[in-house]
Amino acid sequence: MKLTKLAIAALAGTLAAGPVLADLVFPGLHYRTGAYGPNGIPYADGYVDYFALLNERDGGIGGVMTSVPECETAYNTEKGVECYESTKGMGSLVYQPLSTGITYQLIPKATADGIPILSMGYGRTSAANGKVFSHVFNFPGNYWTGASAVINHILDMNNGDIKGKKISLLYHNSAYGREPIRTLEALAEKHGFKLTLLAVDHPGQEQKSQWLQIRRERPDYVTMWGWGVMNQVALQEAANMRFPMENFIGIWWSGSEQDVLPAGDAAHGYKALALHNTGSDYPLYDDLKKYLYDTGKASGEHAGTVLYSRGLYAGMLAAEAARTAQEISGRKDITSEDMRDGLEALKITQERMAEIGLPNFGPSFEVSCENHGGPMISAVQQWDAKAKKWSLITDFAGADMDVVGRLIDEDSAAYAAENNITERCN
Repeated sequence: MKLTKLAIAALAGTLAAGPVLADLVFPGLHYRTGAYGPNGIPYADGYVDYFALLNERDGGIGGVMTSVPECETAYNTEKGVECYESTKGMGSLVYQPLSTGITYQLIPKATADGIPILSMGYGRTSAANGKVFSHVFNFPGNYWTGASAVINHILDMNNGDIKGKKISLLYHNSAYGREPIRTLEALAEKHGFKLTLLAVDHPGQEQKSQWLQIRRERPDYVTMWGWGVMNQVALQEAANMRFPMENFIGIWWSGSEQDVLPAGDAAHGYKALALHNTGSDYPLYDDLKKYLYDTGKASGEHAGTVLYSRGLYAGMLAAEAARTAQEISGRKDITSEDMRDGLEALKITQERMAEIGLPNFGPSFEVSCENHGGPMISAVQQWDAKAKKWSLITDFAGADMDVVGRLIDEDSAAYAAENNITERCN
């Protein structure tokens, strides 16, 4: 093929300037449509905005620009797998599937392709065992530690004794919602409380029978693994029967502004777990305002909300892992396997969080070959309906690892046996 004089001149100029590095690709398996779109949108906006800020302010990561090609999954497992297949050839560094169902399906695929998964606070809990799951990470918390955190909080409210108490789990009838059941069953046996399981079918608008059962059985506490409209309906049903909101505790996906605002003042006092802090009173927001909000380059209008904060946090953790990967490999234009190594060597300190502009936003933690779950901790936040604000009411704390650690070992060992996986990290 012959080149024109103009093309030859352009090529010569490119070569003289040195090699052009490809973008660092962080595909967004997001959902902005469907029943869960109202919750998926702020998360996606926060994730996209964090990488946009790095590009506008810093010229990317380590001098390499980033890109976040989005693929709409509609929170549908089949579509999520299709999104993975259509984007993995772009040089994708890490996937954050935003769905437990999608995560389960991608674990063997991504592992075989050498692309890491960061299922931050969701997905297969036993993936915290890095000896078995080489390419899956779920720091800083997971559903089994979340279940334990709920029970620990209830223990704290009852001076450490909940024998004979009645606790109901209201859960999304999916892989996500069913994830904490075995942990709660083990904790019920340990602490002597009675556990009732109440499944809610997708999308969660119909809950009359479940709340009639709650009204009839009068549990002392209700914990919820919900998402989207299910959370809103549950809060309204709880308000209708005057269930004490301080005894209603959701997982971190059941603790956003979208969940509580529709119930108005009746949601006051409702609690949920938290993986990180929230709000916009952080230095990072000065840069977001300067480089994105004031220039019309921001993705949306959800700054400071819980799910936007979670998207920022997820983007930050992925970006820090990429920086770590660059340092380890000595290359700026890293591969997905470099990224896997960066995730496994990730260290998040309070000093680094302050440098990023998010002081005290989340916990300090380290990841290792053996431990892909990080600290496996969370805090409890509570909703103030008058101030329209979530606030942390506890410190970040660990789970009952005597129970959770045993379950992780058992489940990951079974997975290894089923898939002929030899443990690593020896």
